[in-house]
Amino acid sequence: MGLHPLLLFLHVAGVVVWVGGMFFAYVCLRPEAASQLEPSPHPRSPGLARWPADATIDRHDVGPSAQPAPTEIQAMKKTRLALVLPFALAALGGFAAPAAAETVRWAAAGDALTMDPHAQNEGPTHVMNHQVYDSLVFRDQAMKLAPRLATSWRIADDPTVWEFKLREGVKYHNGNPFTADDVVFSILRAKHENSDMKGLLTTVVEVTKVDDHTVRMRTDGPNPLLPNNLTNLFIMDREWAEENKVTLPQNYKAGDETFAVRNANGTGPFRLVKREPDVRTELERNEDYWGKGTFPMEVSKVVFTPVRSAATRVAALLSGEIDFLLDPPVQDLERLSSAKGIVVRSGPENRTIFFGMNQGAAELRSSDVKGKNPFADKRVREAMNIAINREAVKRVVMRGQSVPAGIVAPPFIDGYDKALDVVPAPDVARARALLAEAGYPNGFAVTLSCPNDRYVNDEAICQAVTGMFGQIGVKARLDARPKSIHFAELPKGELDLYMLGWGVPTMDSHYVFHYLYETKTDKGGSWNVTGYSNPKVDELVTAMTREIDLAKRAGMVAEAWKTVQNDVVYLPIHHQMLNWAMKDNIDFPVQSENYPYFKLLKFKK
Repeated sequence: MGLHPLLLFLHVAGVVVWVGGMFFAYVCLRPEAASQLEPSPHPRSPGLARWPADATIDRHDVGPSAQPAPTEIQAMKKTRLALVLPFALAALGGFAAPAAAETVRWAAAGDALTMDPHAQNEGPTHVMNHQVYDSLVFRDQAMKLAPRLATSWRIADDPTVWEFKLREGVKYHNGNPFTADDVVFSILRAKHENSDMKGLLTTVVEVTKVDDHTVRMRTDGPNPLLPNNLTNLFIMDREWAEENKVTLPQNYKAGDETFAVRNANGTGPFRLVKREPDVRTELERNEDYWGKGTFPMEVSKVVFTPVRSAATRVAALLSGEIDFLLDPPVQDLERLSSAKGIVVRSGPENRTIFFGMNQGAAELRSSDVKGKNPFADKRVREAMNIAINREAVKRVVMRGQSVPAGIVAPPFIDGYDKALDVVPAPDVARARALLAEAGYPNGFAVTLSCPNDRYVNDEAICQAVTGMFGQIGVKARLDARPKSIHFAELPKGELDLYMLGWGVPTMDSHYVFHYLYETKTDKGGSWNVTGYSNPKVDELVTAMTREIDLAKRAGMVAEAWKTVQNDVVYLPIHHQMLNWAMKDNIDFPVQSENYPYFKLLKFKK
């Protein structure tokens, strides 16, 4: 008995497809095909002017391409082999297995530091936790405060009390119901000394449950900003935390390894399926998510791979290994924009890059100056400030993708003053004279500590600025290292000169003062590792949290900015620009906090 005609047809078709697939593999993998992987150079284009805060555009006019190293070319060959062979093998069975359209594979330079939602106040860590956990409120794509686990919030009759109404019918990934008990537990957990989020809750003195879906927070005085401080404050399941012995936050500085570091149980749009730090993280859609029907929720699976090499990240997007790249290198933006099937979307980022100096220590750890601290002298700080050519950094290092800064605050936050955001003109002669006046005519040596996988071109910026410091006699030895090391050491106050970037999720200047300028205590100044302490600034920072008269409060903010600018506490470099690269079938506008909420991603039909 012969084969059924339909089966015979499918069998023959399968053989034909298999032969075609193997021929395709041969063509792609023969040695002369390797040259096709080589990127072609593109002409350089001029830099960008400052963009309005609501700008979101597709880029086709930025910077030249970078050439991958030979080892990366070999890796790309292997990638092509990995992509071709599954096709050929699937064809052998008569059918090709298409990738699920709902899966999004993405990459970035660095990974989340931890999955414990209260351990670290750090951007990439928040990005991952926003997929799994929910906060009471969050910033939407337009950076407006929007409801999440809280459906409404108001100041009660007592001006020191905020009342939050909670969303009903919400469940955690393990099926436990979300209630007010979890909110009370989470706020108190985030206030613990181990938590890097405690600085957002310093005014909160009491959290109480009114009923299962109502919570009240009492502050030590009227605090009109409290809801703004809760956008990255994630709510945990109290029962799950107790069962797994994680009622206290991870002590990240001490290197604690707890159950919450690699596991999670949130109410968010995705469940954590697999977590291999610095290797791979897999999430799958929460089919019981309360936001289904409100948000697109078109992504069924998210696979994240941290890739430190910029060229390798770009190659992965171009080859189709990933669908979305959070941080495309500026030197490859034009190449990506012109590539078939790829689109680059851009906008201003809520982040300023700057250098901090340990001016409070009696003696710097890494300096050749003994018995005193050069940074304690304002003239030295002024000299270093005018040694930096920020326009050169923008033009050469950032390929136009930055806005030189004179203040540590992005332009669209409340209290930003353009008159104070004046970029000092580089003046080597004047800088040398200031150093001589301060007693350092021959300069001095110091170590500059920088991350190499956190900010756009972070190590390259530090390399460029090291050379600029050298022109005035400051011999800066660059110590570039992974952010996991950098941010573990930085809070200890042991770095003499360091790079840091700062975003402002509250969209208010108080956040900058409270973390970066307020005297470092258990109440504030948790990221002020400069040793800077000014009682006048401390008084203003405390007062502005309680002042409800907007005009008076604006005056306090302005006075604080003028004071810290005059004291030259930090060396601002630039306001960072934001680019996301992705396949052109993805509809995903940039968000100024650089937080890709995958529940909002849509596929073009």
